[in-house]
Amino acid sequence: MSTKLWQPNPDQIAASNLTKFLGAIQNRWGFSCSDYSALHKWSVEELEKFWLSFWDFAGVLGDISGSTILRDAEKMPGATFFPNSRLNFAENLLRQKDDNPVLIFRGETGVERILTGAELYDLVSRLKQAMEDAGIEAGDRVAGYLPNLPEAIAAMLAAASLGAVWSSCSPDFGSKGVLDRFGQIEPKLLFAADQYFYNGKTIDCLARVDEVCANLPTITKAVILPYDPKNAIPISDPNKVSLTEFIKTYQAKEIKFERFDFNHPLYILFSSGTTGIPKCIVHGAGGTLIQHLKDHLLQTDVKPGDRVFYFTTLGWMMWNWLVSGLAAQATIILYDGSPFYPDGNSLFDFAEEAKVTHFGTSAKFIDSVKNAKLKPKNTHNLSSIRVLMSTGSPLVPESFDFIYENIKSDICVSSISGGTDIVGCFVGGNPIGPVWRGEIQAVCLAMDVAVYDTEGNSLSDEMGELVCRKPFPSMPIGFWKDENNKRYMAAYFERFPGVWCHGDWVAMTKNGGMIIQGRSDSTLNPGGVRIGTAEIYGQVEQLEAIEEAIAVSQDWEGDARIILFVKLRDGNNLNETLSKQIKSKIRSNLTPRHLPEKILAVSDIPRTKSGKITELAVRDVIHGRTVRNTEALANPRALDNFRDLPELRS
Repeated sequence: MSTKLWQPNPDQIAASNLTKFLGAIQNRWGFSCSDYSALHKWSVEELEKFWLSFWDFAGVLGDISGSTILRDAEKMPGATFFPNSRLNFAENLLRQKDDNPVLIFRGETGVERILTGAELYDLVSRLKQAMEDAGIEAGDRVAGYLPNLPEAIAAMLAAASLGAVWSSCSPDFGSKGVLDRFGQIEPKLLFAADQYFYNGKTIDCLARVDEVCANLPTITKAVILPYDPKNAIPISDPNKVSLTEFIKTYQAKEIKFERFDFNHPLYILFSSGTTGIPKCIVHGAGGTLIQHLKDHLLQTDVKPGDRVFYFTTLGWMMWNWLVSGLAAQATIILYDGSPFYPDGNSLFDFAEEAKVTHFGTSAKFIDSVKNAKLKPKNTHNLSSIRVLMSTGSPLVPESFDFIYENIKSDICVSSISGGTDIVGCFVGGNPIGPVWRGEIQAVCLAMDVAVYDTEGNSLSDEMGELVCRKPFPSMPIGFWKDENNKRYMAAYFERFPGVWCHGDWVAMTKNGGMIIQGRSDSTLNPGGVRIGTAEIYGQVEQLEAIEEAIAVSQDWEGDARIILFVKLRDGNNLNETLSKQIKSKIRSNLTPRHLPEKILAVSDIPRTKSGKITELAVRDVIHGRTVRNTEALANPRALDNFRDLPELRS
């Protein structure tokens, strides 16, 4: 029996963007409804009407000619949204040109910067001129190897204003990881930082920038951004130029925005790369913009003047998603550093002081706050926060409980999920509907999401593959240098031709929401029964002695068996008593099929740079297979915990 944890009151519903949008489509098309599910049904049945209505509702700056909104709608891939439209992504994000703050930044060391709309516009203007004189043209690649600085956003917008393609990595990537990514796309211009700070440590970036530039002959110039302008590292290398030097001869002036085709390339994002060289996923400007505006305005109810925060780095698509909040006329709140430095209150301190309205983080962060026994509800004034967003991994039911009991009770918890592949969300928030314990609220509007079994049959209230049966604007325009779209087709359409298969193991709920149990390629398969790993983690990590767990499937005697690895809190040992507690917890709350055959303790669990545990890498290691791209991992040495274990040979 699912439990309702929150319900918007009538005033909140009436004031929501979603309710206003319902009024707009009723006036325009005569379609009337008062509930989300009916609106969703209409949105997928009437894709052209929905997207045209939303373009107008969101106030997209661009030109539409002709009456065709969706060409070749039956083709997937192959459909084209707004085929006769033209826009400029940067123009849409730079519409706030006044003296109100649009970017508020804080680093873990206390470095702070605030940029008003006018200041951001002027900085982009000067950067655009400098880029033009540096030879940057439409279609050229501009790369950022950067912390989460305000100037990183300005550099991206300047590139986008010219029609150049932006791609970024966070500075915790080693030079090999950067070269694996940027080496494929051959950027002309590189933006990097002189240093960054993480967990109390200072990391000098310049030596790695040298190595990257030495191995990327296409880079004609490296522009160095000072993390802390008051304590910037001097630039003596003639092949590098400081940001100040790069733009010093240019005065801010009105930006002339050239408008490009709706599908003109905007971003190149990279897959995690834990199973090989990362895929270079190319996203179009129009699809990214309109999908993000929908996610912000309708799914998370962002209004002009709201203050939107997401804890992210430039190596994760959530940075791209966050930045688009500028198009919704929100103020973007940026944090760089460890979320637990000097302790777990740092982000809540910042949220209180910056008066954040939308607080975004990962399920892992919520779990860490819970494990640290923090109660922000009692220590902070979080009255400004209306929406708490979580992504990166499934938000377990117990974490829903913790949020409402210990962070804030009157809040819409929007667990969201989509990914780099679509630079947006398949499932997310519903500001006019309730929050049910352990469930993502809703399938996003105009996303024809379903759950399929292995034969391609639709499932209801059963676990299966997350698919999308109709096209959507933020489908990739392709992979970089992918001849005849071979890799693109194999990645998403090989399983079910004509249907996008996302690779998540999910179930729809009777409330119209969704439960995600992890990646379908990491599901466990003992005795032919597929089991999501998140189910096991949700039980095991409730035990006081266990900090974290990872479960993988081991091929064994013609079948598969579940191996559970646990990372213990200090002062605990994996003895017979604890092993029995683990098994009892799983058996009593799940099923006997979920029971691990072996339980082993490890000192660390491998994670990607974006903080996701990586079952596939562990599975490869225990089977003696090479993990092909350890550069994608934040802690690659953790894999040593899983090599050549005698316990797995019996």
